[in-house]
Amino acid sequence: MSVFGPVVKIHPVVLASISDSYERRNEGAIRVIGTLLGTVDKHSIEVTNCFSVPHNESEDEVAVDMEFAKNMYELHKRVSPTEVIIGWYATGFDITEHSVLIHEYYSREATNPIHLTVDTALQSGKMNIRAYVSAQMGVPGKTVGVMFTPLTVKYIYYDTERIGVDLLQRTRLATGRTKGLASDLCQVGGAAARMQDMLTTVLAYVEDVLSGKVTADNSVGRFLMDLVNKVPTISAEDFENMLNSNINDLLMVTYLSNLTQAQIALNEKLVLL
Repeated sequence: MSVFGPVVKIHPVVLASISDSYERRNEGAIRVIGTLLGTVDKHSIEVTNCFSVPHNESEDEVAVDMEFAKNMYELHKRVSPTEVIIGWYATGFDITEHSVLIHEYYSREATNPIHLTVDTALQSGKMNIRAYVSAQMGVPGKTVGVMFTPLTVKYIYYDTERIGVDLLQRTRLATGRTKGLASDLCQVGGAAARMQDMLTTVLAYVEDVLSGKVTADNSVGRFLMDLVNKVPTISAEDFENMLNSNINDLLMVTYLSNLTQAQIALNEKLVLL
């Protein structure tokens, strides 16, 4: 846990990119490093993207391709100009002497950069992810060292990233460790089923409170009241008509997209004749 400093918020795409870079590392490489991109505000640092940086590391020295890192960042700015360099990452569990040297370079590229370590080797049985910020320590004018202070790490995601995370979760229970994307209609059905399960849980809790089996919680009551107030007041018939209309629109879009794909495939075959 952090003593002070901003909260580091990490998106799933960053962890996926780091894991992919580690799996594709050069033969004999112990770890991979890379640049972290994102945004910074007063109380938090949001890590939204990253890219790996080639480097060679031995017991005595470390060499990082700084020119590659600069070129990659310039190319990335053309796509996402709001994302800036906020630090760097390294796979592994520990902070080494070479980490201090690499951190000095990123200190010239960003103000107070963070250092993210990702234990891709699962040394503790899970992927430990830690974030640090550096601070100088020692006697001014004499020997000065660097101390890395841990920061609080949280995981956040956009709605589009949530789809990928849910799909990865389902592969854990699949026999072949693979899972395909569900159709739009199946996703609507799954969302409706999950909503029904949650409503069943809420109703069971309310009934237990009314019967005296469970002590009432004021915070839960306020959340439930806020939820009820957000539900639009419409009749069951109007709601059913609205739902059926939306489903018909969804089916029409699906049909038109499939028809377009078939026409494109047919056109490609005719061109090749």
